[in-house]
Amino acid sequence: MSPRRFAVLILVQLLMIGHLIQWLVVGVTLAPIEPSESMETIKHGAITVGFIFFTVAILSTAILGRWFCGWGCHIVMLQDFCASILRRFGGRPKAFHSRFLRWIPLALAVYMFVWPAVYRFAIAPFVQPDLMPTTLSWKLTTTDFWATMPGWAMSIPFLLVCGFLAVWFLGQKGYCTYGCPYGGVFAPVEQAAIGRIRVTDACEGCGHCTAVCTSNVRVHEEVALYGMVVDQGCMKCMDCVSVCPKDALYFGFGKPALGVPVAQHAAKRCDFSITAEIAILASALFAFYAVYFPFGESAGKATVPLLFASGIAACFAFMLWKSWHILSRAPTGFHRISLARAGRIQGAGYAWVAVTTVVLIGLADAFVVNVCAWRAFRNDLQVQLSESAVFSPHAQPVAHDTQVAAQDALAWYERTLPLNAGGIAIFSASRNAIDFRRVWLHAVLGDLPASLAIAQESFACDPQESTAMLLGRVIRAIDRPGEAERYYESISQSHPKFVTLAEERVQWLVQENRIEDAIVIARAAAKESVDSTGGAPLAQRRLSMLLIQQGNVADVEEGIALTRVSILQEPRNAFAHGAIAMGQLRLRQPALALVAITTALEIAPDEASFYDILTEACRALNDDDGAKRATIRAIELRAKLQPH
Repeated sequence: MSPRRFAVLILVQLLMIGHLIQWLVVGVTLAPIEPSESMETIKHGAITVGFIFFTVAILSTAILGRWFCGWGCHIVMLQDFCASILRRFGGRPKAFHSRFLRWIPLALAVYMFVWPAVYRFAIAPFVQPDLMPTTLSWKLTTTDFWATMPGWAMSIPFLLVCGFLAVWFLGQKGYCTYGCPYGGVFAPVEQAAIGRIRVTDACEGCGHCTAVCTSNVRVHEEVALYGMVVDQGCMKCMDCVSVCPKDALYFGFGKPALGVPVAQHAAKRCDFSITAEIAILASALFAFYAVYFPFGESAGKATVPLLFASGIAACFAFMLWKSWHILSRAPTGFHRISLARAGRIQGAGYAWVAVTTVVLIGLADAFVVNVCAWRAFRNDLQVQLSESAVFSPHAQPVAHDTQVAAQDALAWYERTLPLNAGGIAIFSASRNAIDFRRVWLHAVLGDLPASLAIAQESFACDPQESTAMLLGRVIRAIDRPGEAERYYESISQSHPKFVTLAEERVQWLVQENRIEDAIVIARAAAKESVDSTGGAPLAQRRLSMLLIQQGNVADVEEGIALTRVSILQEPRNAFAHGAIAMGQLRLRQPALALVAITTALEIAPDEASFYDILTEACRALNDDDGAKRATIRAIELRAKLQPH
């Protein structure tokens, strides 16, 4: 059945590629058909495509068994492909049997899909009563298909580790057995399935079925003991059925595996003592938490996606176990390679131990860096100051407790830097988040030159728009004559697509009461946005608001015209109608303003600011009763927003 199954899996790959292409061409598509999207449903009540798909997969597994893993999972196809390559070079994936490690997928499944619901409904009401209640909503399409997906820098190592290495080290379905949280859901549900591999009296126990099983199931033993396959790892690949020389195996419906007592003569499926199992599990947990650090928030944790972390953990546990055998000089091999023999470590054994040592040092360093980042963030949280109070030429000295917290946070953040920058990080991820906090904390302590140096270095290494905005705030705070203007001008020339930076520059010019200059910059930003996106983006709306609120009569008329264009694309944009009402009030057209603000209130009847505009329009029309009612309603709405 392998050729047929591979054809189905290749079709799945083609559909995934087609999904991506459709999004790139159209700009909007069906949300990712990914089981992890179910977490969005559990946490926030947003019913996603991934949740619907995962639910259907689980329900079908309860009937047909663990079919999806064998016939629909792209990672299974990757593992099978890697195994076929390994066989071409004379190797054969050998299963790694660990009792304790098999619990990791179930633990990850509980962490991903059960714990969020338990926290929200059983714990949060007592420890976080202000948590927003869950309300069901639909989230079936997206304009940012890749928002929850890793980039190339993470995807390629994931495929190498969870594909090639997992198969090479742990067996053909090694990642499924020891790393996949979705398997942690499917495996126990599979036990209730009435659809199973079953046997007739024609079976002679030849073992052909076990020989071809890629899921490490001892098929011939299980059908002899139970009359069917009860192993949770059975993925219904059907290879065992197709290879049986007596046609004794078949897929059929009947009694489930749930509740079937373990036969006394069932073979034990473990290779290690309890002590060795504990050591293997401990090494896997260490590796997992080194690369996936869930202990509290942090500004710059060096983490990888959870599914990648589980693969790293399982592979590292295998490497460390092999290294222990090598160092103890026990006869040890890896596929056809001798690592230790006759009480002596072979050259390949020394190489294995050396690689394992390097990986161990890297993981230990990552764990320590994550702890330092977490400690820094804990201190950072105590520095509660507004941005206007920090990035200001006239910033006031902060309280002593705040200074101490900022200094401690800086000390911990600096430990997370790369070795060549004075930190301890051997493998440094992006420093943007850490540099942002360092710039902020130095500014809190009044050391703006240090903030400037860090921001300049960060922008030189990685010229992102967010870093450019931060650098601009520091330069404005230092307040050297003309320097901020020169900086913004140079950035606008070298990075014209930094539209958000241009908008921040506009806000600064408005604060400086340089309205005409602000309008010029806003026009340029709006034009750049339209040229790059082809639509009516946020920059154009900001321009219209600036013209309406700050411009002269001609500017206000232009702002109203721009806003009307945006209404053609979004007719139920209440704030656009409100902006038109504001402009018409400035043009002394209260009757028209009343019509526009009435439309805005029909769309958003609980927006307090709209009643302020209505009050002004009624007063201009000498409708004192209407103005009084609008004022009272605005006060009532704002009172509801005040904390009790």
